Amino acid sequence: MTSQGTENGTHRRSMSSREVLSQTDRAINAMSQLHHRSRSVKTSTELAHDFRVSEREKMASRASSTRPRERSPLRPEKEQPESVRVASTESSNTAGTMNQPPQTVFNHEVTLLPKALSSLARRVHPSPLSFQLQGLKKPPPLERMTLDVQHAVIMDDLLHVLMGSEGQYIRFHERYNPSVEVDRLSGPEFRLAKGLDPSLRDLAKALLKLATYHSSVEAFVEIQSKVEYGVVNHALCAAMRHIMKEYLALMSDMEYKMLTSPSFTLNMFHIETMDMGRKLAELSRIVQQISRKEEPESEDADDLGTDFDKIMETLKANDGNLNALSNLGISKTTSTIAKGGDVIKLLTDRLYSVSGDPAARELLTYLVKEASRPYMRMLNMWLHRGIIADPFNEFLIKEQKSIRRERLDEDYTDEYWDKRYTLRKDDLPPQIADARTCDKILLAGKFLNVVRECGGVDVSNEIKDVPETIDDPRLLSNINAAYAHANGYLLSLLINAHKLSERLTSLKHYFFLDQADFFTNFMDLASHELRKPAKNVSTSKLQSLLDLALRQPGSITATDPFKEDISVQLNEVGLTEWLMRIVSVSGLDPGDITAMQLSAATPASDKSSERDEKKAITGIQALQFDFKIPFPLSLVISRKTILRYQLLFRHLVALKHIEQLLGVAWLEQAKSAGWAQRSKNRHLQRWKSRAWNLRAKMLVFIEQVLYFSTTEVVEPNWCSLMAGISEVKTVDALMQNHVDFLDTCLKECMLTNSKLLRVMAKLMAACKLFATYTVQLSKTLPTIDFEASDANSAATDKISKLESILLQYEQNFDHHLKILMDALNYYAATETVVLLSLCARIEVCMIAETQHDP
Repeated sequence: MTSQGTENGTHRRSMSSREVLSQTDRAINAMSQLHHRSRSVKTSTELAHDFRVSEREKMASRASSTRPRERSPLRPEKEQPESVRVASTESSNTAGTMNQPPQTVFNHEVTLLPKALSSLARRVHPSPLSFQLQGLKKPPPLERMTLDVQHAVIMDDLLHVLMGSEGQYIRFHERYNPSVEVDRLSGPEFRLAKGLDPSLRDLAKALLKLATYHSSVEAFVEIQSKVEYGVVNHALCAAMRHIMKEYLALMSDMEYKMLTSPSFTLNMFHIETMDMGRKLAELSRIVQQISRKEEPESEDADDLGTDFDKIMETLKANDGNLNALSNLGISKTTSTIAKGGDVIKLLTDRLYSVSGDPAARELLTYLVKEASRPYMRMLNMWLHRGIIADPFNEFLIKEQKSIRRERLDEDYTDEYWDKRYTLRKDDLPPQIADARTCDKILLAGKFLNVVRECGGVDVSNEIKDVPETIDDPRLLSNINAAYAHANGYLLSLLINAHKLSERLTSLKHYFFLDQADFFTNFMDLASHELRKPAKNVSTSKLQSLLDLALRQPGSITATDPFKEDISVQLNEVGLTEWLMRIVSVSGLDPGDITAMQLSAATPASDKSSERDEKKAITGIQALQFDFKIPFPLSLVISRKTILRYQLLFRHLVALKHIEQLLGVAWLEQAKSAGWAQRSKNRHLQRWKSRAWNLRAKMLVFIEQVLYFSTTEVVEPNWCSLMAGISEVKTVDALMQNHVDFLDTCLKECMLTNSKLLRVMAKLMAACKLFATYTVQLSKTLPTIDFEASDANSAATDKISKLESILLQYEQNFDHHLKILMDALNYYAATETVVLLSLCARIEVCMIAETQHDP
């Protein structure tokens, strides 16, 4: 009996693979008919699996038949789905194995998950673990098996385990819970049944690492394929899924060799899977790195602030529609999802660290290429169209859709240009992480976005001949070419199509009073209205008078094509007070300017209202112009720059107004009898001479400051700006040159220094008060002169009072003028050398006026 079994075993091992396959087909057909008669719903795959089980039992039986005292173990029937409800028994006689009593019947139900995690995720509910099943019959112990039998059953178990399920002698560890995402991503731990031969145990443990890697990568692919993980993760999962197909093909080949080749051993199994094991080990390391990046974090103030900003931005973008909040994905548990550039960065860093391993380098290079393809599509769309196609917020450019072009008329901080598109500096791939490269990417898309909104970009053409992966050597050259193209396109649009130079020249006429004959006419027409308190002035009346002055025949503005864009405004805060609030904090900061605008529009308290009434400004002090700038010129001439123009305009208007008041005082002194006639009283005549001299000094001072501000500050800087426009290479440089021009003018006009501001405010107030005072004296001075000729004591007291008041004016003016001269000398040496010219002019003129005796 033993010899006959041995001969049959020898004959069986010598059979060709074709005969084995033909027997397989015949057996499948026979089993198919049997199951059809029993009204089963088993598939051909399950039938083939049953036959393979029978074949393995035959092999184990033949191996044990050479040892009469050993009995071959019976393999329990595979667990079947409960929805199929198949009660199977071992057909030992048919398979040629030893007769065994029927196994215990296990009913197992296969159910579908109510909702898949992703489109390619498994829909079948995972089967229960072995230690969770009650009444499961234990397989025969390994201690009772020979080495050959152990080899056969362990190899069979390993095939099941390497496909993600449990075997008879290799089980999941109790610590592993497949329903917990962290456990699935870490991969299962296994426990081997006792009694296994040490050599087989070592080989099995080495192969079980491959099973752990496979389960970990498979779970990662399933989880990261969710919609919220972004297209870069989806592309990475697709690349990993391709490698997993190679793994499945390898397992199929291993099973075929095990069934058809008697010489196929566990050691050969291990050698055949070593290359795939190294690949899966590398993939598992990547899985662990990305999983650690995505560990949940505790909610803090920054996270809550980010969520709040996201909610507000979404509400603004959707006009307050609350239904739009459902797509935000803000949960109570804050989690950092590694996606987009962050995933590419992790892969690239890993690639650099394994550059000495050719196989790992080849694998990582493949993953970086495949994962970066959707990222590069977004990058090319941004570089060549100015469009962000980023539904999952993973691109390096972040867009705030709540900041719209329509708000440019109210934007005092250049928010549209500075904050609508920003960089995600923490999620930059290393290939484009250089600051210069990032700036080029950001600006190229910004420029094209502006051109596209003006209808200048054809988005119908397909983007061709561009790098499709992030490791393409053409990447940087593509970025540079896109930046140069977008920059030149927008520059040409601004300078040529929208006539930027003509707009700036018009601004110079209106705000810097260049060739401002219209402004003299306007001041004459509106002098009565501008003398009123600012709150009583009619803006519409001033606008009508300004339109009349602008259309005056012969005026330079009559032919200006942009005169319709100028309008009159009245500011509620005086120039000096406004500048002092800003400068005392941090200079001309855009945030402070915005705060000033908001505070001007906010109702004041009772105390502040009383204080404001005491410091009420007149219409001439509140007067300022505004200018409408169309898009895209509003990016260069923004609300922030218009505000700087207004500050300089109000400064020049204040000097012009005081010059006009002193001129009126001079006319009054020249034509009034009380001033023009020589007094008989020696003291009164000397008082008149001192008053003429002080008025002349004040007029010279104001004229020198006005000349300095217009001729030595605005004009040279203006010429530099216009020369720079013809030579500028980038739009960003053009915008910066414009802002620098205005900031330089403000600084050199002494509007950014608190000490100079205070001194200039006191000197200008003294000049204004003295001019008004001398004009008012024209009516009373003849009476005083007549009384003084009679040596009247009352007239003597009046003359003494006049001398006392005049002395106060002289001392006040001279004192503050000296302070100003010292401050100008100091700041000319430390900050702005151009102030030295003003200091020298004032000093020379003051000396000349002092020596001159009218």
